[in-house]
This record gives sequence, C-alpha cells and structure tokens, in this order.
Amino acid sequence: MSRIGRKPVTVPEKVKVRVENSAVFVEGPLGKLSYALPDGILAAVKDGKINLSVAGGAIGKAALYGTIRARVNNMVNGVTNGFNKVLEINGVGFKGAVTGAQLSMQLGFSHPVLVDIPQGIKMTFDPKATVLTISGIDKDLVGNLAAQIKRVKPPEPYKGTGIKYQGEHIIRKAGKTAAGATAGAGGGAAKK
Repeated sequence: MSRIGRKPVTVPEKVKVRVENSAVFVEGPLGKLSYALPDGILAAVKDGKINLSVAGGAIGKAALYGTIRARVNNMVNGVTNGFNKVLEINGVGFKGAVTGAQLSMQLGFSHPVLVDIPQGIKMTFDPKATVLTISGIDKDLVGNLAAQIKRVKPPEPYKGTGIKYQGEHIIRKAGKTAAGATAGAGGGAAKK
C-alpha cells in the first residue's frame, strides 16, 4: 500500500467536501471541483479529513491509491489557494497579450500564435509582455496549458530564445564559432 495514500487529506474550515456515488465534490472560496473515483477506490469524510482506501478484492487498484489521494489533495488546495505557472518568453520581438478569451503571442513566426483560454483559467502578462502567469484552481488544467504553450516555441540551446518556465535552466551549447576557435588553437599548438 502507498504511504501517501494512507495519509488523510486535511480539509480547511472554508472548504466543503462531500462524497456521492464514488465521486468527490469539493467547494471552497475560489470555486468548485469534482473528481470521479475509479472502481475499487473508496473515500470517506470524517472529522474534517478525507480518508481514502482500497476496496477489498480490488485487484491492481493499489497502484492508483497514492495518485488518487494526491489528486484529491490538489483539489482541496486548489479551491483554497489556487495554482500558478509562470512562463518567460525570451527573444527579440517576442511578446504576448491577452485579449478576451484568447492569448496572442508574437514568437517570430509569420503569424501570431493564438491559444484559447479555457474556462476557469486566468492569464496575465507583466508590463513588458514577456512574463506570462497562468492561474486557476485545477492543477492539471494549469499545468497542461502551460506545457501546451511551451511546446509552441521550446527554448533552443544556442541563444536560449523561446518559451520556458520561470527559473528553468536551459543548457546552452557553444556554437560553431566557439567550437572552431578552440579546435584551431589546439591544432596549431600541437605542431612543432
């Protein structure tokens, strides 16, 4: 059994949780979320805590036990505090803007890249229009949207232009001129 799965999820005072027909419903100050539990995983709310368990005779469901507990915990944290992902857009002339329910980005292509903003997600740019903050209550939705936006123009290893997570380290390559200069110097020194 999973150690994470056995750990109960603490429910804050502002959050209401109910379990109906193998589905968990969580409501808090920031919104509502629901999750349908897979067959063989049971949930019970008691004394301000959500306890998850594997039904007797459920074969192969113990592998999902910790994952389901983490998802329920993320739901409680999401309706309480929310989740954020911060992306940086690096490159000359690269910028973005949020207009209505669409994200528009200039990334060096011949056309602007448009991404529809799902319901429940909020996006904002800093004043320089190069740092995008994605926030919402559903951790999966926020993370998947950030990854989808990053895949549009991943950072390249020579100049580092593209979209990356804030704080992400991109391993840089030297390039032809730097590699050629060290090879030429080494070759000249070897001759006598």
